[in-house]
Amino acid sequence: MFKLRDYQVTLADKCSTILSKMGVVYLAAEVRTGKTLPALEVAKIKGYKNVLFLTKKTAIGEWNGPGDERNNGIVAFYRDFEYDKHFKLTVINDESMHKLTDEYDFVIHDEHHRFGALPKPGRSTKLFKLKYSRLPQMYLSGTISPETYSQLFHQFWVSINSPWRSYTNFYKWAVDYVNVKPKHIRGAHTVNDYTDARKEIILNDIAPYIVTFTQKQAGFETKVEEEILTVKMKDQTYNMCDRLLSDLVIEGKEEVILADTPAKLQQKLHQMYSGTIKFESGNRMVFDTSKADFIKQKFEGKKIAIFYKFIAELECLKQVFGNKITNSIPEFNSDPNKWFASQFLSGREGTNLSSADYIVFYNIDFSAVTYFQAKDRMTTMDRSVNKVYWLMAKGGIEHKIYKSVVKKKTYTVSIFKRDFKVKY
Repeated sequence: MFKLRDYQVTLADKCSTILSKMGVVYLAAEVRTGKTLPALEVAKIKGYKNVLFLTKKTAIGEWNGPGDERNNGIVAFYRDFEYDKHFKLTVINDESMHKLTDEYDFVIHDEHHRFGALPKPGRSTKLFKLKYSRLPQMYLSGTISPETYSQLFHQFWVSINSPWRSYTNFYKWAVDYVNVKPKHIRGAHTVNDYTDARKEIILNDIAPYIVTFTQKQAGFETKVEEEILTVKMKDQTYNMCDRLLSDLVIEGKEEVILADTPAKLQQKLHQMYSGTIKFESGNRMVFDTSKADFIKQKFEGKKIAIFYKFIAELECLKQVFGNKITNSIPEFNSDPNKWFASQFLSGREGTNLSSADYIVFYNIDFSAVTYFQAKDRMTTMDRSVNKVYWLMAKGGIEHKIYKSVVKKKTYTVSIFKRDFKVKY
């Protein structure tokens, strides 16, 4: 029988104690320290019989027999560590929550920071509250407040045991917990900015619910080394981007690229500087394979995992690399000739890419959450250095996005307008 690490046993004991007292526990442990096993152990300790585990699709995994090293997903852990002898486990992603009809006695929510939208909760957050607010709940995340501590309200709002249960909505809570400021957008239009949260009183309120744990405490000596690789794109790429910035539209014989709002201009340039575009019709096109060609030359003979932003970028990778590209983690880990490719939102959480020599980012996401989680996918206890590479078009938008996300700031439309001197 497989055994938990000593620190995982300790975490499970701490979480069980808090759960008994508070009805909710939040395990805020840094990525790759292993939050799944302590959560399953809590279910065993507490004697629950029908457990729901909500997570990202890529983290669910499959079971291929005891000790299968190709896949360490939740289902594999459940079987390998023999939790199946103690309780029934349902593992499903948030998007499929509406299909569930069973009655559970405990719910675990992975990557719980996804419920941190503000000022209004997201659809999955509202459904989770509706279905499971009265159940004992355990939350897991390595980045509980990636951009602002205001993101914590809805994460606890989903439980009747929230420390802020007396506040019926975020707006009422913000009066006491946020320094609300006006934010001017699109000329005279003004909205409220809720990012300046009162950190100390928020952390004081949630302290009885939280168990924190770091990679250093787990014995990790790993550091992530980042290197930016600048790629010269084709002249036509720069000409198209300059034209769109100037005219806000490019009309071809059959297709149109339209940037009639700052947000659309930002998105179109984000695509085009990496060599792809999605037209107004919905059709996609790869017109510059320079980044994929660069990867082929730079990383030949290495085993790499590639993150991309837009669907057409995967099409570009497949044009250049063919069936060398896979989106299956088990296949990637078992086949030395395969390279893994995943879109950011699918692969930034719950994926173990420790068999990769390097992670290569074909593009960059606007989100600070994505930046911090995706670049740590290779971390393991026995690995001292993780090397990740960012591919950025010379003179493109990626460098500017990078400067924001490394400071835990999402690259917003207002920042984009300032960087590119956009006027509407």
